[in-house]
Amino acid sequence: MRLLVVEDDREAAEYLKKALREAGHLAEIAADGESGLALALDGEFDVLVVDRMLPKRDGLSLVAELRDKGIATPVLFLSALGQVDDRVTGLRAGGDDYLAKPYSFSELLARVEALARRGAPQTADTVYRVGDLELDRLAHRVTSATKEIALQPREFRLLEYLMRHAGQVVTRTMLLENVWDYHFDPQTNVIDVHVSRLRSKIDKGFDRTLLHTIRGAGYMIRDGAR
Repeated sequence: MRLLVVEDDREAAEYLKKALREAGHLAEIAADGESGLALALDGEFDVLVVDRMLPKRDGLSLVAELRDKGIATPVLFLSALGQVDDRVTGLRAGGDDYLAKPYSFSELLARVEALARRGAPQTADTVYRVGDLELDRLAHRVTSATKEIALQPREFRLLEYLMRHAGQVVTRTMLLENVWDYHFDPQTNVIDVHVSRLRSKIDKGFDRTLLHTIRGAGYMIRDGAR
């Protein structure tokens, strides 16, 4: 699942991002309403987690603008304003759920997963296929030739990113920034190690090769025979 967290409290935003990634989900952060709106309009997110009180543009107007433009991505409002009238205001502005601060992360996670199930039926947007390999983002499940493949959270995010760009060369920089959230090359073999582990799980024992190394460029996942 891919989420956008629009939160101006940097510490709270980083906590949410880290916790969501540890739960196996991708998360991006916007620190104000204007950048949050731009990302929500341009990105492909399963759920938006939006604070009500934001600089530049408040959360209510952000979500109202999305709805006016026909963007139906489910929204969970976060706010210190937790009275009934506050929750009603948030829902009427276009929110799908409302969680008052302070909150339990386990409850937030359950709510965003429920919103993803309600708001994103399993179509090509939530299920990726390359040959006989299938990745279901919502069920967090990978199968190949009907055989289920167990992946670690990082391996799942790596495979999801590769399958979203099936048939395209994915560079190390793209992987570092989108799977590991590094905006620099740490000069380690972390990518090589994870790609090797992923390849052993999705290719070894099958009569085809899907994950290819493009020498001097990066990696590509595509259907192909051994």
